[in-house]
Amino acid sequence: MEATVADYFHMLTLELAGQQYNKTEHRHALLMNLDDRTNAAVELKHQNISAILIELGYPYISGYKPMGNYQSLLFDVVADRLKADTKLDRTALAAVQMPAETPLISNFEKLVEDPPALARSARGANAPTYAWQSKHAVKRDYISREAQNSSLGRAGEEFVFEYERWRLTAAGCDQLAEKVEHVSETRGDGLGFDVRSFDTNGKDRLIEVKTTSFGKETPFFISKYEVDFSRSQSKSFHLYRVFEFRKRPRLFLLKGAVDAHCHLNALIYEGKFS
Repeated sequence: MEATVADYFHMLTLELAGQQYNKTEHRHALLMNLDDRTNAAVELKHQNISAILIELGYPYISGYKPMGNYQSLLFDVVADRLKADTKLDRTALAAVQMPAETPLISNFEKLVEDPPALARSARGANAPTYAWQSKHAVKRDYISREAQNSSLGRAGEEFVFEYERWRLTAAGCDQLAEKVEHVSETRGDGLGFDVRSFDTNGKDRLIEVKTTSFGKETPFFISKYEVDFSRSQSKSFHLYRVFEFRKRPRLFLLKGAVDAHCHLNALIYEGKFS
């Protein structure tokens, strides 16, 4: 288990640093050091590690889709490794703070994917309790730090703005394409959405953009106002989740009230005295 975690962390550090590596070569080398383990067993363990890293606010290797129901021992091994691995710490911090630029794309075909399936909440009534209670846990919140990267957020909005113009033009709606507006730029933040676009029938499409450089299943952060707005404007509200932005940007769409598509965890409360 320690060898598997060490190998995963090596690949993750390379990925965050923008360096190339080969997952198959890593897996074959790892299997030589393990007794009676299969490719499938190693793949599953890597997916378990991805799930643990998300719980602790770390990015994960996008090729290893997070898989829950992991062993408590694996969680402890990952947590211990995180405390000792200063190189991963530094690399992750640099990755989430790095400025971003809007890529030049002329053809957005095959950009949109299906959203992740909504699974039973990992913190439901029948869920294991070891992960979030562990004394070994070291939460760094790199995912929330990335969400505060204004350069990345702005580049993602511009990317969606260009995509919407392309989508409407490709559908033969040139006049609507000309009316697409990057409202967080033209009118300021705080409207509850970032881009005003249109369906092909001319109805409003109000788009809130959430961008990450990491994988499709990376959690996103959304304000109470944005959640309330998605409910009150459910017929026109769309959340566009842009992922793997620095490598090969794609997106998925959540239409209507956000809480109809994903579990919302309250992370911040306001303490008032009146």
